[in-house]
Amino acid sequence: MPYVDRQNRICGFLDIEENENSGKFLRRYFILDTMQGSLVWFMDNPQNLPKGAEMVGSLKLTYISKVSDATKLRPKAEFCFVINAGMRKFYLQANDQQDLVEWVSVLNNATKITVPRSGESPQPSGESALELLGSLKQVSYKMEIVAGVPIITATQEKGEGQIGAEGEGVRKGPPNQPYYLSRTPQEQEQVIKAGYCVKQGAVMKNWKRRYFMLDENALSYFKSDLEKEPLRVIQLKEIHKAQECKQSDLMMRDNLFELVTTSRTFYIQSDSPEEMHSWIKAISGAIVAQRGPGRSAATVHQ
Repeated sequence: MPYVDRQNRICGFLDIEENENSGKFLRRYFILDTMQGSLVWFMDNPQNLPKGAEMVGSLKLTYISKVSDATKLRPKAEFCFVINAGMRKFYLQANDQQDLVEWVSVLNNATKITVPRSGESPQPSGESALELLGSLKQVSYKMEIVAGVPIITATQEKGEGQIGAEGEGVRKGPPNQPYYLSRTPQEQEQVIKAGYCVKQGAVMKNWKRRYFMLDENALSYFKSDLEKEPLRVIQLKEIHKAQECKQSDLMMRDNLFELVTTSRTFYIQSDSPEEMHSWIKAISGAIVAQRGPGRSAATVHQ
């Protein structure tokens, strides 16, 4: 989901068809900066890229005439929307229906043209990022497990200004979880939550993107979602607590949470505030389910 970063910009991951009509969508990190009047995208969150890394693409908001749902234009691309910018159309894929609704809304609001005074040029609306996101009405979803595969279905009608899914429930596995294709049904059933996050290394203190998988016994992370052997397995019995990081301001990292274990503290960055809270809730819930409420890791070892 798009979120507001420390610089009051709307940010988040989307897939974009960089070469028009190629049908190939690539994962990019987008930044909508209403103060600069631009939409830019990078290979990853700039916080995780080398200092001075260049953007992959950019688009002035004044060039954008309309942003709309493109699921009918691109039926093979789920949750697709299009940015009309002069002679070029940019097709993008959101993570799910709510993500699509929010991006279309904030982009359209950001590109509204105000009526200029005499001698002035037309300007974008200039609404702050918080105002753009705050104007959205949230859409609720429920998740069911069908034959070992999570199915997400919209349970609330769309709000004012939102675009629906032609009156049908939205069905798509959670984003960034292709392990459903590569892992056994037994492994699928044990998985509580999985997805990409960025973690800080123990020695070099550098940040690397890793694929995390939480089950009823441990939190594991892999080099990628295609790997079956984890780089490390953190047993739940070793975790004292999972919480939002108290040093996020010092580290200059958005959406940062920490796992306090018996040996070290792991610092992990999610792609959005919703994902951060979702991971904290899932890990904390798995810990409670394993050892019971009110029992710490120290108590379990006694």
